[in-house]
Amino acid sequence: MSDDPILALEDIAFGYAGRPALFTGLYFTLRRQEHIGLYGPNGSGKTTLLRLMMGLETPQGGRVLFHGIPVDGQTLHRLRCSIGFVLQNSDDQLFSPTVLEDVAFGPLNLGLKRHEARSRAMETLESMGLAAYADRQTQRLSGGEKKMVSIASVLSMRPEALLLDEPTAFLDDSSRDKILRILQQQDIARIVVSHDKEFLEQSASSLICIASGKI
Repeated sequence: MSDDPILALEDIAFGYAGRPALFTGLYFTLRRQEHIGLYGPNGSGKTTLLRLMMGLETPQGGRVLFHGIPVDGQTLHRLRCSIGFVLQNSDDQLFSPTVLEDVAFGPLNLGLKRHEARSRAMETLESMGLAAYADRQTQRLSGGEKKMVSIASVLSMRPEALLLDEPTAFLDDSSRDKILRILQQQDIARIVVSHDKEFLEQSASSLICIASGKI
């Protein structure tokens, strides 16, 4: 199997209007089965790095590669079908009336038939110990429950990599530990952004700091 990165940022330059440049000449890669923990001070660009990888921000210089191919309109669709992005705020990710419908939404968009998507969603929930949540109303879940369902909603798409932005933010210890166990069960490549250094040490095989626009 080729060792080419799943995702690569090459010589990236990026900044928000009216602010100093966030990145200049930035390089970053995510390879198969890598489990990367990413930390750094507030405003250092951790979330922006993930957004650049997902095509939610466009670099002002350099390029984003998906399996060695520059990301454009066609590649971007393939990328978003293959990379699961778990947002920091679960309310921005969950929008269906029930948990099962939310977790089935991704597989439906991959082209699965309705019964196939629901079966895939139920299988994912069962594997995470969340089968009892299937018929619950999404917006009535606790913060920790919403986060677990958000993760389930991307895992149901069978992604080859996960990008997680502050998955334990504002969660109690019990919810944090449940999310840690879920991640430890996943062998696929991932980047976890967090201020929780202990969580990163437990969920990642390598830690990377980003500061002053550099890795």
